[in-house]
Amino acid sequence: MPTRRNHPRARRQAPTNLSDLNIASELSESGPVELRREASRNRHSPAVLALTILATIGVVAYTVFLLQIDNRGDLLPWLLVIGAELILVFLGLMSMWTMLAGYNKQPPFAFHEAQRRLYNPRLNEELGIADDPTAWPMFINRRQVDVDVFITVFGEDLHVIRQTVSAALAMHGRHETYVLDDGDSDEVRDLAAELGAGYIRRLGSSGAKAGNVNHALSITHGEYFLILDADFVAKPEMLEETLPGMADDTVAFVQTPQVYGNLHTTIARGAAYMQSMFYRYIQPGRNEFNAAFCVGTNVLFRRKAVKEIGGMYTGSKSEDVWTSLLLHERGWKSLFLPQTLAIGDAPETVEAYSKQQLRWATGGFEILLTHNPFSPRRRLTLDQRLMYFVTATHYLSGIATGVLLFVPALEIFFDLRPIAVAVGPLEWALYYSGFYILQILLSALILGTFRPEVLLLSAASFPIYIKAFRNALYGIDVKWSVTGTTGGRASAFNFIMPQVLTFVFLLVTSAVGIWRDLLMSTLNIATFWCVVNTFVLGLFVWTAWREDRLRSRPQASRALHPAASHETQPAPTPVLDRDALVAAHAHTKEAVS
Repeated sequence: MPTRRNHPRARRQAPTNLSDLNIASELSESGPVELRREASRNRHSPAVLALTILATIGVVAYTVFLLQIDNRGDLLPWLLVIGAELILVFLGLMSMWTMLAGYNKQPPFAFHEAQRRLYNPRLNEELGIADDPTAWPMFINRRQVDVDVFITVFGEDLHVIRQTVSAALAMHGRHETYVLDDGDSDEVRDLAAELGAGYIRRLGSSGAKAGNVNHALSITHGEYFLILDADFVAKPEMLEETLPGMADDTVAFVQTPQVYGNLHTTIARGAAYMQSMFYRYIQPGRNEFNAAFCVGTNVLFRRKAVKEIGGMYTGSKSEDVWTSLLLHERGWKSLFLPQTLAIGDAPETVEAYSKQQLRWATGGFEILLTHNPFSPRRRLTLDQRLMYFVTATHYLSGIATGVLLFVPALEIFFDLRPIAVAVGPLEWALYYSGFYILQILLSALILGTFRPEVLLLSAASFPIYIKAFRNALYGIDVKWSVTGTTGGRASAFNFIMPQVLTFVFLLVTSAVGIWRDLLMSTLNIATFWCVVNTFVLGLFVWTAWREDRLRSRPQASRALHPAASHETQPAPTPVLDRDALVAAHAHTKEAVS
């Protein structure tokens, strides 16, 4: 039977009471306003603006170069290159346009005014709760509001859930915290009771995470609800930073970034850094087109808006972007705040990364094939249509990268060239560097340094996206799985055989190309790129082999799941470990009690 346990007042006796999080530069001792201003200065540096403009010019110049008839080589490789590069060009231009649109933009004045009026200090004194921020009533537009916090659980480790629930209970502002357990675990139920959180269990698991949330909505009553994945530890000011966005009655949800703290493996670092630009620049830019979308966690929803569309969308495992799209079609607004308010887990293993990307990409392709944003039936603005079309086609970039891996083989084996022989290597290199090198430099500037893990995963993910496209085309359901440390039970090679076969093919092709070039006493561009591609895929295969080797040795496998990390990472993606996050503030309860 469904079980509901609610201990609204017990939350003040939570064993862990987190205060200001000062583990990394973005989470310093400064107040929320100072944090936002500092993050804004970092995101809107003149160097980023200048390099974005230069990279945009480089993309346009490279496109013109490719499309010139005089530069065209043999038809087949030229068509493959043109098709793949035009996808990358389109997505690159759209990314830069979105970045420029959001440059130096701040939340509206109404947001700051609502934040200033969120609490009533005099009332808190009268109620005797001035020293307990978790009990302070919150007011929007001079009206007290109720907020529910939903922590979605599906088989995560108990210590992970404990930290997340403890942090949620310690958030400032009066709220009710519920554990939504789709794993039907009595241990999770007992943990929720121990910590003083509500517990909700349902019959069945239809609709996956979206169905879990919809069931909770049917038995709770908060005007707003915050969704947290089981591995995301929230900062105390999560609600007081997001709720003011609801001062605009037309805003359906307020989204904040996903930032990861478990950057201990190559896969985890690559997965985390791949999203840095999206959360620091793309999502804020989408604010300008009312097209910022939900990413499933760290998001505050207005119940009325979700109720209007019949609840969270359950027809896809990418319920977040689908729900966003349906809300925007109904005329609701969204707001993205580029401020770190929770820390979670990135996929650490090849298995976890592959399943995550497969789920996300399938959702994007489903929108493209079944709910195309440019369909006349869609009730979206032109800007929104374009933004959601970019979302739906984003993972085509991975397929395009896979196509380009095989183009050099056409020249090495069949002497078929995509570019005319008359085009010299220096001329090609000039245009090519304007396209790719400037984008790499822009990414390095944003991330603080060059991140080879991003290049590694970008080159090796094409089989995942091809499978995702097939899933969307034929309506194949994608099984829900937990992201983060719970993945990685099977051999990594169970998930990357297409990459292994591609690596072997490129290795043989590189050997043939080098032998041919030695006979001809020349260095061919095709051979050069084939060797580079082989090296990159080889690193990915080696990463998978190393992961399996660590797993086979229990004492060494801890490297996949270390308790804490002391490595210093660049500021854009601060290194925060959930254990350290909680331990660092386990004794701060006395300061507010």
